[in-house]
Amino acid sequence: MAQRKRFIFIAGPCVIESPALTFSIARSLQKITGDFDVDFYFKASFDKANRTSLSSYRGPGIADGLAVLARVKERLGVKVLSDVHSIEQIEQARTILDCIQIPAFLCRQTDLLVAAARSGKFVNVKKGQFVSPFDMKYAVDKIEKSGNRKIMLTERGSTFGYNNLVVDFRSFQIMREFGHPVIFDATHSVQLPSAGSGCSGGDRRFVVPLARAAVAFGCDGMFIEVHPQPEKALCDGPNSVPLSEVRALLKQVFSIKKVLRN
Repeated sequence: MAQRKRFIFIAGPCVIESPALTFSIARSLQKITGDFDVDFYFKASFDKANRTSLSSYRGPGIADGLAVLARVKERLGVKVLSDVHSIEQIEQARTILDCIQIPAFLCRQTDLLVAAARSGKFVNVKKGQFVSPFDMKYAVDKIEKSGNRKIMLTERGSTFGYNNLVVDFRSFQIMREFGHPVIFDATHSVQLPSAGSGCSGGDRRFVVPLARAAVAFGCDGMFIEVHPQPEKALCDGPNSVPLSEVRALLKQVFSIKKVLRN
């Protein structure tokens, strides 16, 4: 399959922590991405339903969270993306979101995939940590047969023993053969699931090397979670990229893409 013309870039905080912080991050990312030829989606979750511990921060909820994303979309003119965890959330989410994301743990949930497809929005399906890239064709099939071909697939690593993930770079080529863009989630791929005390850990040292490798292998886009102060983030801080380092990461991405074009 030919390389797509515009590189898809999905970025934002793991979860909406406050309206002011979310808007500030979105505005910074808008300025940064404006200097690159990217198709930018601002990502932030209104609810993280799959936290390790009952006491973990989940977000403001769907009503308040969508209101924050609507403000970002209206004032900055950027596209917004968030994840849904139930069919009931889709009807509300579709009024605001440009892309509905299916979390990795839910990528086999037929009814959720069908409902997302019928929303008419772009659907980004994150490959489950427990699913082979070959089997993602069935998720694609569910969405396409529900009348929607606006699909993205996201690689985010595969379970490797306990509390660890590895990236099989063959998955980019395998999933691209299904006819839709394949995104690399560079930050969740360095996550260490449930490795903390009641929360997930991570090692952001490997975000940039893995991102470089994925671009060299031919992914169609990048997904990263960012935060101005990852050590203070309420969710996924250990694997989030500092906001101050996003521009340098994109420069490396486009340097590699230039080499590939030549």
